[in-house]
Amino acid sequence: MTMLDRPVAVNFHIWPKCNLACTFCYATFPQARRTLPVADAIAVIDRLAEAGTEKITFVGGEPTLYPHLPEVIHHASMQGLTTCVVSNGARLRQVLDRVGGAIDWIGLSVDSADETIQRTLGRGPGDHVARSIALAELIHDRGIRLKLNTVVTALNWHEDMSDLVRRMRPHRWKAFQVLRIEDENAGRVEPLLISEAQFRAFADRHTILAKEGFPLVAETNDDIRGSYVMIDPVGRFFCNEEGRYRISAPILEVGVDEALAQAGWRSDKFLARGGLYDWSSREADPIVATPACA
Repeated sequence: MTMLDRPVAVNFHIWPKCNLACTFCYATFPQARRTLPVADAIAVIDRLAEAGTEKITFVGGEPTLYPHLPEVIHHASMQGLTTCVVSNGARLRQVLDRVGGAIDWIGLSVDSADETIQRTLGRGPGDHVARSIALAELIHDRGIRLKLNTVVTALNWHEDMSDLVRRMRPHRWKAFQVLRIEDENAGRVEPLLISEAQFRAFADRHTILAKEGFPLVAETNDDIRGSYVMIDPVGRFFCNEEGRYRISAPILEVGVDEALAQAGWRSDKFLARGGLYDWSSREADPIVATPACA
């Protein structure tokens, strides 16, 4: 496998707080409950652009709660980066009203078509699916590319989400095998853990969607470990290393190359899981018109 010498795609967990309390959440940041001053966050983005980053995804916590999110999105776009926000939907409409054409992708986190399961997982009071469908329509109407993120757990691995996916019409759909992380979700996520065979069964159930233009990108625990370039709210790279995060020194103190080496990112695993794809195209993928969910 060819190695990359630069962090082409980075997830910046810019805001540690969230309005929800998902049981499986791997990004609660108990050791980093503050965030960078906005000038420092912009400086981190500049360092990434200089180091060859092409795509930046703002995540949390819940990034739409970050008061400076439109500002940093605009700055990243001006630096030539493809921009993405992954959100549970909180304040997303207000953010979209302020960013104009500076945002390229929106990722919506939806784990089930069943409102009861979503509520049990911690995603709101029982309206998450309906709200996500409405937001998907808004995202399409504004010409922004839609990504759908699904965490597969003991509550939903048996589910068929095909009708919901057809309704939301994502340009990219990713499913993640629920992952235990020491010091993050350990102690509460265990009842939700599933085997790789169960995860594969979920993925296999949705292979038919590839023929309809909605192929599922399925990532096991092994696919995920070490393959993501992530930055915590205080500006440090971190990477999942065998069930625990390995955290670098601050990027603004030691630079991108040194900090990334400290975090232990593996570019071969990034490439192996299909992390490199055509994210920069402004042309929308063909979207198949389909009936609404029953």
